Amino acid sequence: MKCTKEYRLSFTDRAKALVAQMTLEEKVFLMSGWVGTPHDFPTPEDPKDRHYNFHPYGAGGCERLDLEPMLFCDGPRGVVSGTGRTTCFPVSMCRGAAFDPELEEEIGHAIGREVLASGGNLFAGVCINLPYNPGWGRSQETYGEDSFAIGQLGSALVRGVQAENVIACVKHFAFNSMEFSRFKVSVDCSRRTEREVFLPHFRDCVDAGAASIMSAYNKYQGVHCGHNAYLLRKVLKEEWDFDGFVMSDFIHGVRATVEAANGGQDMEMCWTHFFGQKLVDAVRDGRVPEARIDDAALRIVRTLLAFQTARQEDGIPGAEVLNCSAHRDLALRAAREGITLMKNDGVLPLDRGKIRRLAVLGKLAEKENIGDWGSSRVYPPYVVTPLEGLRRIVPDTELIFCDGSDLEAAKKAAGEADAVLFVVGLDHGDEGEYVAPQDLDPNQFETMGGDRKDLGLHRDEIDLIRAAAPENENSIVVLMGGNTLLAEPWFDQVRSILMAYYPGQEGGIALAEILFGDVNPSGKLPFILPMRAEDLPAVDWDGENQWYDYYHGYTLLDKTGTSPLLPYGFGLSYTSFELSSQAFGVDGDQLWAGCRVKNTGNRTGGEVIQLYVGFSHSAVERPVKLLRGFARVSLEPGEEKEVVIRCPLEKLAYYDPKESAFRLEHMEYPVYIGTSSDPRDLLEGCVAL
Repeated sequence: MKCTKEYRLSFTDRAKALVAQMTLEEKVFLMSGWVGTPHDFPTPEDPKDRHYNFHPYGAGGCERLDLEPMLFCDGPRGVVSGTGRTTCFPVSMCRGAAFDPELEEEIGHAIGREVLASGGNLFAGVCINLPYNPGWGRSQETYGEDSFAIGQLGSALVRGVQAENVIACVKHFAFNSMEFSRFKVSVDCSRRTEREVFLPHFRDCVDAGAASIMSAYNKYQGVHCGHNAYLLRKVLKEEWDFDGFVMSDFIHGVRATVEAANGGQDMEMCWTHFFGQKLVDAVRDGRVPEARIDDAALRIVRTLLAFQTARQEDGIPGAEVLNCSAHRDLALRAAREGITLMKNDGVLPLDRGKIRRLAVLGKLAEKENIGDWGSSRVYPPYVVTPLEGLRRIVPDTELIFCDGSDLEAAKKAAGEADAVLFVVGLDHGDEGEYVAPQDLDPNQFETMGGDRKDLGLHRDEIDLIRAAAPENENSIVVLMGGNTLLAEPWFDQVRSILMAYYPGQEGGIALAEILFGDVNPSGKLPFILPMRAEDLPAVDWDGENQWYDYYHGYTLLDKTGTSPLLPYGFGLSYTSFELSSQAFGVDGDQLWAGCRVKNTGNRTGGEVIQLYVGFSHSAVERPVKLLRGFARVSLEPGEEKEVVIRCPLEKLAYYDPKESAFRLEHMEYPVYIGTSSDPRDLLEGCVAL
């Protein structure tokens, strides 16, 4: 594969030679976004309601030296740029529920091809921020609550995108997990929390070869992340030996010329306000060393030159790849693997021969609900809604649809049907990127999403379930949303529950296939489902200061001995699996765990085997256990396979703030292998180091 770090570094001498030929103004131009200038690619064919990132957003370039500009395309559920022709994959949270790095890498390949076909050369859709609390409005854009899983899946997306000679930009560095206050909040935490919880997944993506990083809007320990020399220079560029370039988040990601440049910011996006001539003047006045400009220029030129050369050698795909059948099939596969069966009291799968009339209740059943309407919004040619998916998969079944606004009509429909399906949850108005009116740019977003201060369903949806579910013993709830939805108020009133997340343009097909048993569900919750919101870390969503603790999600509930309604990594199937013959050991610099997995049911199915490591013998405060590996396995009825999962020993280390280094303890480690984080779903052993 080209465009690896080693490949990029081979262009260092050529890049230095090009930078040496540039004037100060040309070098600073490399660091400067174009939007709002003649380079913004307006065309007579553009519609009047041209959306955000309609064309790739550019920065830099040097025509005199034949160096192309950076051309930005947003994500992560697909390529934002375009005219309604790109593929909309399920949101990252749904793909996180698939626990399938190979699938995520394939999606990266598809997205990379569509970036090139859309005229771009950079994909800024590797979003790997960790939701400290699931109310974060953009948590749908990441892979779940666990740092290890985020790092594995984010790295897979990086590899896939860059294998197509497209720069992968990882965002938002770092601690960006609040929307309402993202422009003002200062996040703080202990050094161990920083290094063990909120930064490891970024390190994983850098080690996987990511060529670009986007800094965050928020402050960290009182300093804007886009100016933060500790994050950008010390951690990223010095400690992690990152060879690529850093770009700011858009518009408000840079707040001051000198502070940003000296802090390690390499590129101001998406238009130039603090760099450009202001940065040239700051260099000439001695406030910013020209060496800092040279470093940024070298990083940008080397990266662009390497990817440009690779594309010249390999070619660029045409428009025929946009929303092509292969990419649509991939989007469908991702939805099939991610949709998660949370509860099933014998109702699912539905039997075509017995379900002649199905009541479908809830306004989201007929809504094209693919996620928030902020910077991640993708514009596919079509979206299959849940209702349309049912029409296609079971055309002979009578569907009685009620949007839920009339409870008496809903009760009547449920009572007259063979089964009742509630499609409830969230949409772009409930959660997503938040842009206040004063923050809107000329290509404004159609969104006011923000964070969720209430983690439950809407009151009218709870009322709908409570009113209509008793009318039919075959009651099923489909949840739509980007993260945890509390279910305790109505969980026991229905017999089956599916989490559909935001399943992409083919989501309605996948959902209907799962409901009627054409596809066996295999997704696993990438977050816990707590009993109460009070079991989770507290966040002041409108605050100017926020402390992030060492524990959150399943690590917090494990530590406090609090039982969740459903554990992390949980998901049911229409078949059954048996794990046996567990074994644990150490091989060189890796810990490993293995077991035999048998499909003991009568349907083909997929299972996600999970490896957790415990720290009960540690000399320092540690979580009860942490996810440290996972593997998907597909089995025919009666089939049995051996699964072995390996984890680098360095992933067992803790950070010693006194020595500013990670330390691996020599002790006995409890090791668990199983199908969720619940101890009842795990086989236990131990290894000694």
